[in-house]
Amino acid sequence: QVQLVESGGGLVQAGGSLRLSCAASGRAFSNYNMGWFRQAPGKEREFVAAISWSGGSTYCADSVKGRFTISRDNAKNTVYLQMNSPKPEDTAVYYCAATGGRAGMLRAASYGYWGQGTQVTVSS
Repeated sequence: QVQLVESGGGLVQAGGSLRLSCAASGRAFSNYNMGWFRQAPGKEREFVAAISWSGGSTYCADSVKGRFTISRDNAKNTVYLQMNSPKPEDTAVYYCAATGGRAGMLRAASYGYWGQGTQVTVSS
């Protein structure tokens, strides 16, 4: 069992920066691959970024590639999403999630543990 709590969301101007954090508690954090997903009003939840248990492999959606960076600190049981140059279309509730498997890290259905989400609003 893993409990996840996101923080760091809020209002940011387009072109600014914001860092989301996700603190994990429970079973060994370093055993899990981690992902960030987002959901905008009226839209389905979509993949943003994922990182392997060691941090050695990362994946980003094409829509955020070059602007967002995922990282983790296993000593702090925390995964981060650095959002640089956000755009209004990045406005959504952002969720972090954990999975014990490596396959399907880009799919929400692969993740068994989810945080409650944090709202990110990007103003133009």
